[in-house]
Amino acid sequence: MSHSPKSLVRSIDPATQEMLDLTQKAGIETIWDRFDAMQPQCGFGETGLCCRNCNMGPCRISPFDDAGPKLGVCGATRDVIVARFLDRMIAAGTAAHSDHGRDIAQTFLMAAKGEATDYKIKDEVKLAALAAEFGIATEGRVKAEIAQELGKKLLGQFGQQEGALAFTRRAPLKRQQLWTTLKIMPRGVDREVVETMHRTHIGVDNDAVNLILQGLRTSLADGWGGSMIGTELSDVMFGTPTIKRSAVNLGVLKTDEVNIIVHGHEPTLSEMIVAASRDPEMVALAQKFGAKDINIAGLCCTGNEILMRQGIPSAGNFIQQELAVATGAVEAIVVDVQCILPSLVTVAGCFHTKFITTSPKAKFTGATHIEFDEKRAYEIAKQIVRAAVENYRFRKPGQVHIPNVKTDCMVGFSVEAIVHALGGSLTPLIDAIKKNQIRGIAAVVGCNNPRTQHDYGHTTLVKELVKRDILVLSTGCNAIACAKVGLMLPEGAELAGQGLRAVCQALGIPPVLHMGSCVDNSRVLTACAAIANALGVDISELPIAAAAPEWMSEKAVAIGTYAVASGIFTVLGLMPPILGGPAVTDLLTNGAEGVVGGKFAVEPDPFKAADLIEAHINAKRRDLGLAV
Repeated sequence: MSHSPKSLVRSIDPATQEMLDLTQKAGIETIWDRFDAMQPQCGFGETGLCCRNCNMGPCRISPFDDAGPKLGVCGATRDVIVARFLDRMIAAGTAAHSDHGRDIAQTFLMAAKGEATDYKIKDEVKLAALAAEFGIATEGRVKAEIAQELGKKLLGQFGQQEGALAFTRRAPLKRQQLWTTLKIMPRGVDREVVETMHRTHIGVDNDAVNLILQGLRTSLADGWGGSMIGTELSDVMFGTPTIKRSAVNLGVLKTDEVNIIVHGHEPTLSEMIVAASRDPEMVALAQKFGAKDINIAGLCCTGNEILMRQGIPSAGNFIQQELAVATGAVEAIVVDVQCILPSLVTVAGCFHTKFITTSPKAKFTGATHIEFDEKRAYEIAKQIVRAAVENYRFRKPGQVHIPNVKTDCMVGFSVEAIVHALGGSLTPLIDAIKKNQIRGIAAVVGCNNPRTQHDYGHTTLVKELVKRDILVLSTGCNAIACAKVGLMLPEGAELAGQGLRAVCQALGIPPVLHMGSCVDNSRVLTACAAIANALGVDISELPIAAAAPEWMSEKAVAIGTYAVASGIFTVLGLMPPILGGPAVTDLLTNGAEGVVGGKFAVEPDPFKAADLIEAHINAKRRDLGLAV
């Protein structure tokens, strides 16, 4: 099928191109149209030099006009303005991930107390392991009692005021000592976010380096705190992911079934929607209205959660959400929090689709609100599914257009699943790295952004890395992009270099391992720490790197920052708003390596980004005395 030049420029994905042509003809506005209408975008904002932190501003300092103002009204320098703004982005991203983690911890504790009876403990082995990690006695105690004590301890991590976050003990001792020496060891999740907001208030912290150090500490509270808590407790409640097959892209929607899309980030809702969709009463109701069955599909990170735990297919990544509704085949799109476009209300209004919000934290004007309550989880999930099923009769067949595009994929690579696939330990992986079959590991993650061609940066970089025998760990929207082009199938190893291909073929795995949602980047930290501890080195000494080719959110800023603060070289495909502060830019892209062992690089060209990652991995191999 031929596509318009505009759709070809906007995305490399054929399903997306097809739907962009359709929405353009139908006059349905999408994220790309709004991006075009916003041009030119504010140059002051792009460089981080527009400050609105008090009402004496906004203050704008030109990075190019030497004759213009050089200080804000309060006297803040360019670097202070940039550092404050970056810190606030880190704090917002940390707050988003950690509020997710807090909600999971609260639900877990309610389930342990018998207050949220629809949630169960599915992974008792992981419960026992976490109990041991936290020094919780298990002998002679029932699992509910153990879970209550664990839930209270983990919930306490958010408001903790002194000491270090418990999961930082997973990091190599050398890394822990470094964080303590630099005074960036995270104390409590909420404490770091609040302190960052305080420091960036007018007239508080006005030293750019000191501000950046607090930003590092706040990001560590995300990666080794809120996100890790969310991941670990989700595994205990919903099951630690195991390797399974599924499919991705818009073609997973069905013409003859009730289609319900779950979108957002919290598995407490999506897990219940999946369960309710399988209720015989709901299936019978769907059939009564002429549907064959009920089909659940995911979007964004809640889609990744149920994809890797239950094999529920994903309809796409972040930038495809409007297009999924524009198929005209969606009875309800059900959302919770994060990465949900307000425009979905308008797009849903062009069709019969119900746009259902469920969180008191995320209401959208014009949407149907059915508030989710964990204590009545299944009952409310059935109410939502029923609303979707009853809406099937209003579907207009003439409006339905589902691209016949979907790709099979292999998912579910939690750290535990990887260890199991390797025969019970990480030793075979470490041996493959030592033998140069696998030259190193890259975690490629992050969002989509209309500033770039959809999925191009993600897939091109990853293809280049696996070609160079670099194993890729993937989460979030990058994971869906990779799955759409077959990189998450064992057959995808044909694109890999000789060494990585041999390892993948021997184990029957893809060259790109799906590790979950955005909060599941904490799985990458856990894996890196385990490898470093096994080798007796720091994380910064490993042949590893990270990349976010198409990032757009404040959460991505927090993720990238905690990767760097953990000692990981991190390549961004788009420039963060820091160029207006030359000292801050130099610190993050150069000086940070001598302080925390990691640094940022910015490279929009995925081929050049692969070169940077390969050179870094080779340098680390040489330092470890390994062949290059």
